[in-house]
Amino acid sequence: GVSTDKACKPVNVMGMTKAIQERIFTSANVLCPRTRFVCVRYGNVLASRGSVIPLFHEQIRNGGPLTITDENMTRFLLSLEDAVDTVIAAITHAQVGETFIPIAPAANMVNVAKALIGKRNIGIKVIGIRPGEKLYESLISEEESFRTYRTAYGYYAIQPILPEVQKGVLKGRDLIGEYSSDQSILDLEGTIALLEKNNLMYDEDNVYDEINEMIG
Repeated sequence: GVSTDKACKPVNVMGMTKAIQERIFTSANVLCPRTRFVCVRYGNVLASRGSVIPLFHEQIRNGGPLTITDENMTRFLLSLEDAVDTVIAAITHAQVGETFIPIAPAANMVNVAKALIGKRNIGIKVIGIRPGEKLYESLISEEESFRTYRTAYGYYAIQPILPEVQKGVLKGRDLIGEYSSDQSILDLEGTIALLEKNNLMYDEDNVYDEINEMIG
């Protein structure tokens, strides 16, 4: 099952349905013990449809300003390749009922905007948080951290909460507190390097062709 950060500490109906989806999917292990039901959970994928990168590119093309909802807002920056790798890793290595979480870099949205603006004479405008929007993304809650360990493959794994699905004693705890995007944040230089690595810096000549190719 593929889930999102909205399932962690949900604040709206969409998040609640995501959380219920995870629970229903992993509980299927009880009904069908010969099949291994596992989940992945991650935040927005870089340059995916509806995400901030295409929006910022469009705003730059139109001369700005770039709009952010809060100067303190942070988000995980997960590439499409890393998202696919997370799914493959869960299919290959996750134990019954586990949810795999990618360990991804995070950045302040102001730095993402500054990185894309570069030396252009374009401003940044704060427009205020929208209803249900979070200042930061949480991928693992504090409660879930008690059931979380770090795998040998570079992912966090949340072990199932249902006793019927758990296989013996839970593995040791490798995470203290929740895992969220406000804990270890890239500086401006690190943000630029990550965007360059994923070919997401604004380039008038080819940026739209590349993004459209990525999101299909």
